Amino acid sequence: MKFHFLSSNNPEAKNTEKKLTELFGQNSVEDADYIIPIGGDGLLLKSLHNFNKLNKPFFGINFGSIGFLMNNLSNENLNDMITNAKKSTFKPLKMTAQSVNNEIFEAYAYNEVSLMRQTHLASKIKIKINEKVKMEELICDGVLLSTSAGSTAYNLSAHGSILPLDSNILALTPISAFRPRRWRGALLSEISKIDFEVLNNDERSSSVTADNVEFRDISRVNIVSSDENKCTVLFDSKHSIEDKILNEQFNF
Repeated sequence: MKFHFLSSNNPEAKNTEKKLTELFGQNSVEDADYIIPIGGDGLLLKSLHNFNKLNKPFFGINFGSIGFLMNNLSNENLNDMITNAKKSTFKPLKMTAQSVNNEIFEAYAYNEVSLMRQTHLASKIKIKINEKVKMEELICDGVLLSTSAGSTAYNLSAHGSILPLDSNILALTPISAFRPRRWRGALLSEISKIDFEVLNNDERSSSVTADNVEFRDISRVNIVSSDENKCTVLFDSKHSIEDKILNEQFNF
């Protein structure tokens, strides 16, 4: 097996990268069989965006503050951990946004796409699902659409539902909803087409973010799940990601 190691700025992560490189060697990302990010979920997310075109599996090693999608390095041989690992396919969201000046922006998100107010005024957002209006006006700080992989990130902080990793479901979650105040969001099939329209955008301007890429002064957003840029992420078979997701739903 040939590995490409990369690490966050965490000193422990840097030290682990050095040790693993001494044990297994360092290959270029193009020549490697596996890409090994060493750090937290943020580094894994960055790696997916940077290297998705290479069609290499990712095996993250946890040295981050959360590391929900990362693996704990054990005393086992890394080769054995990867050989026995469970595969999961991460399909990104493809976001197409239109600005108030009719500029068109595209970006992909493995975690979530979020539409947020960018002034002191609350956003007013119309929501369509599969071309049908489901909410004429959501008054809120914002709204987000999360993949199953991203459901334990910003979505969870916004009180959205945690989704099983291979559930083929998307979580639509309001952020600080004012009206309708009792709406808690919706669970959608990943084949759904989601449209947001920013109402009164001349005075209630909004920005949209796809993972870590932001565009400002947005009037409309279209989101679909995409087979483009999908990635294979590996999880240690002895520490089930399904158990992590289940346990997270009972943490208070």
